[in-house]
Amino acid sequence: MKAIVIGGGASGMMCAVLLAQKGVGVSLIEKNEKLGKKLFITGKGRCNLTNNCDLQDFFANIVTNSKFMTSALYGFSPKDTIDFFETNGVKLKTERGNRVFPQSDKSSDIIKCLERALRAYGVKVMLNTRVDGICVEDGSAYAVKTADGEKIFADKIVVATGGISYQATGSTGDGYRWAKALGHNIVEPRPALVPILLKEQCGLQGLSLKNVSASVVRDGKTLFSQFGEMLFTHSGASGPIILSLSSLINKHYSAGKFDAKYSLCIDLKPALDNETLQNRLIREFSQRSNVELKNILPALMPKSLVSAVIKQSGLSERQVANGITKEQRERLAFAIKNLTFSIVGLENINAGIITSGGVDCKQVNPKDMMSKLIKNLYFIGEVLDIDALTGGFNLQLAFSCAHQMSKSI
Repeated sequence: MKAIVIGGGASGMMCAVLLAQKGVGVSLIEKNEKLGKKLFITGKGRCNLTNNCDLQDFFANIVTNSKFMTSALYGFSPKDTIDFFETNGVKLKTERGNRVFPQSDKSSDIIKCLERALRAYGVKVMLNTRVDGICVEDGSAYAVKTADGEKIFADKIVVATGGISYQATGSTGDGYRWAKALGHNIVEPRPALVPILLKEQCGLQGLSLKNVSASVVRDGKTLFSQFGEMLFTHSGASGPIILSLSSLINKHYSAGKFDAKYSLCIDLKPALDNETLQNRLIREFSQRSNVELKNILPALMPKSLVSAVIKQSGLSERQVANGITKEQRERLAFAIKNLTFSIVGLENINAGIITSGGVDCKQVNPKDMMSKLIKNLYFIGEVLDIDALTGGFNLQLAFSCAHQMSKSI
């Protein structure tokens, strides 16, 4: 049996290895000059390859089509991913939030591991090779056509071309075009795990916050909240919790605009309830009764945030502590726990760590990843309409898809 895997990313490489282990003759086609180009920059070059949590928690972190991934994740879990790489010579470590990295903090070690396995099992790797389309006859895929006009024949054809984010790595939506040409529905690709664009900046660029809670509010109603780290950029906000929020709200975002008014609300003191925070302010004001407000608040927050918080509270930076009324103190406490910015959009899809949207999962069999429309044609990884939050979940989805396809052979 012969198989062609199109796309030398995480899902494609893993699938090629697993198929070859079963004795399948595999050709792995990659249009770039090397394999794993996007994998190389994953996790800021450290490669957060999975999340070592239990599967119940894992499913809670899948944003789109979690049920579709049920069989695949039970078939190849985070622990299986860890076992695969450690068995193949990569020492791993688990960090905060159950995020798994190579001990070396080098994504290149993950890529080299997969490349060694490809060589060991005799996979034919075809670099600098562009695919123009997939050949189908009598409802069954039988070959791929390259940009040079060559037809490469195979019994199984696997599309693992990724999405359209980070296009410099080769993710230019090729798989979407081929799938659509063959009658598949493509769910609108949207940016996922991207910075959120804000209307107000207040000179906060570069400010990093830890242990805060950020919420997206739509027309006064809180939709989603995340706790952890974030930072302000020149155009808005980024960081782990902001990236996750972007994926949770991107279904409300189409053609560069949201379907309603959205705000980003930051609780700078999530560990303190309102009463405790009020008591803290009373204590600070009583101990420094003749000090101006702008010189008291740095004890509670980064100095660069003071002006924004005071402005939203409606107080004056020059107000002296002993002149602040109970009503003013309550407004100040509210601003500390509800620092609000207007959301104007999401960063361009090319800035996304992953793409939300893709080949409609309703047209793909979750038991083997084969198209329900075209026999012997398979879709795995990010080309599918699946995505998850940040923390190693998306790479695990790629590996699980690869295994699910390979075990059907």
